[in-house]
Amino acid sequence: MERTGTILCGREFTPVEGRIVIDDEGRIEAIEEESVDATDIILPAFVNAHTHIGDSIAKEAGGGLSLEELVAPPDGLKHRLLRAASREELVAAMTTSLEFMHQSGTAACLEFREGDVAGVEMLREAVTAADGAVEALAFARGSIDAMHAGDGFGASGANDAEFGEERTATREANKPFGIHAGEVDASDIDPALDLEPDFLVHMVHLEPDHLERVDEQDVPIVVCPRSNLVTGVGLSPYTELAERTTLALGTDNVMLNSPSMFREMAFLAKLSELSAIEILRMATINGAEIAGLDYGVIEPGREARLQVLDGNSSNLRGAQDLVRAVVRRAGVDDVREVQTEPAAE
Repeated sequence: MERTGTILCGREFTPVEGRIVIDDEGRIEAIEEESVDATDIILPAFVNAHTHIGDSIAKEAGGGLSLEELVAPPDGLKHRLLRAASREELVAAMTTSLEFMHQSGTAACLEFREGDVAGVEMLREAVTAADGAVEALAFARGSIDAMHAGDGFGASGANDAEFGEERTATREANKPFGIHAGEVDASDIDPALDLEPDFLVHMVHLEPDHLERVDEQDVPIVVCPRSNLVTGVGLSPYTELAERTTLALGTDNVMLNSPSMFREMAFLAKLSELSAIEILRMATINGAEIAGLDYGVIEPGREARLQVLDGNSSNLRGAQDLVRAVVRRAGVDDVREVQTEPAAE
């Protein structure tokens, strides 16, 4: 199988006109530079590094509520709506979100999964119903059994519980442990870092000593700028964090924002000083590396999880800097094709 166009290659997304050759196992066999009669832009499919798609039943619910009123367990609006919904309703809503994520260029998401073991099972059911187009990794919560059923553990925050047993169990199971920290205030950052997590989520409110600890521990951070703005908690110090560690990008709760990585990238690009290359890396390779996935970058030998944009669309035609155009202006309407499964003959 081949894809032709301008290929954004490697970690720097260097534009190369030519073709990608994909072998029978769905891996990139070669990137061949040559003149081709195609205006497509080929780039890695996105890895959405932090989602809560379980609340897909509650899109735009709770306008004007505080973060605690919206999502705090056990009686935030989100949790009340989840309890009131049937299993069938929850699975159907998650399926719809996964389908949209695929249509908008996403290959995988790191899903912080409520509902214990049953929640993991519902996510698996939704992935199957969406034809497996998005690899939804279940960072389960609720119990150690849920972690074993899923792909890792996704803790709500160190002020909610100690999570020491869960951290030990994930390490023994050789699975990743992620935790929210610094979203509302700085009080849960040090105890979260004490757990030696594989990654942190949010990190809006932090002090200089927290930056030092992040640097020393080399812990990646997933930022969710649109969510943080909607909930009114503030914005992370993106430049300072990027100087200290690896940053990845997530869309957070579907009740608050669409799970569109195009929108997340454009928003971050226009409110931060991060370069377009840095932001596209946050939306692809960095999230993939946090999750231990073998894609997110176009290189020989990697899995070919790709998206193809119409470079001749009314939106993208005439773009002088393709990476900036992808980050700042591209959208789902520009997506011609998304390959998020191994290629078939």
